[in-house]
Amino acid sequence: MEHIGSHIRQPVKKLKITERGELMEYFLQKLNAGRVQDGLAPMTMGRMGRVLVAIPTKDLYFLKSVCDDAQKRNGPSAFSKKFWWEVKPKAQTND
Repeated sequence: MEHIGSHIRQPVKKLKITERGELMEYFLQKLNAGRVQDGLAPMTMGRMGRVLVAIPTKDLYFLKSVCDDAQKRNGPSAFSKKFWWEVKPKAQTND
């Protein structure tokens, strides 16, 4: 006799695909290519989410275009350099 659970159809979970998620995957792909070459561990989606948490989605499109432009002008390593330069918080001064 078969278990009743084998006759119940499990609902298929829908993938939640968003613009932001697609942009994050794009950045991961570009950044991880350089990280693997340098012998570093690949960056995870969770870490990327934490890095980009304060940046609105519309600004991620701008960041993508700036990084792509830097890569076209200066080579593959320029993408990563430009990304971290733009994402890195500016130092605050106490005047």
